[in-house]
Amino acid sequence: MGLHSMFDVKEDVLIVRLSGELDHHEAESLRDKWKDMIYTNPIKHVILNLEHVTFMDSSGLGVILGRYKEVLQLGGEMVVCSISPSIKRLFEMSGLFKIVRLAESEAFALETLGVAS
Repeated sequence: MGLHSMFDVKEDVLIVRLSGELDHHEAESLRDKWKDMIYTNPIKHVILNLEHVTFMDSSGLGVILGRYKEVLQLGGEMVVCSISPSIKRLFEMSGLFKIVRLAESEAFALETLGVAS
């Protein structure tokens, strides 16, 4: 199926919407696009919408962790929203929720970052 990614910028927040499968075949391409968006826009925070992600492996987690570290260096925060039970379990097992906040929706995540949707 592959991975489809959409990027949207609202003020200093990069919204990353993913759908499909985030595995080792897709990880490098996503990493490159995501980094490009962070460095070509005045980004501080990232909202990661995983509503339509059907599969993720450790390389997908690696991409997310790498971008988390970049956002942290910018003094920002990463928020994950609209996550399926299977992907949520993967995040819990990996310990990502110790560093990345979970929000129920994109609109709520924007609100908590001080951006009106």
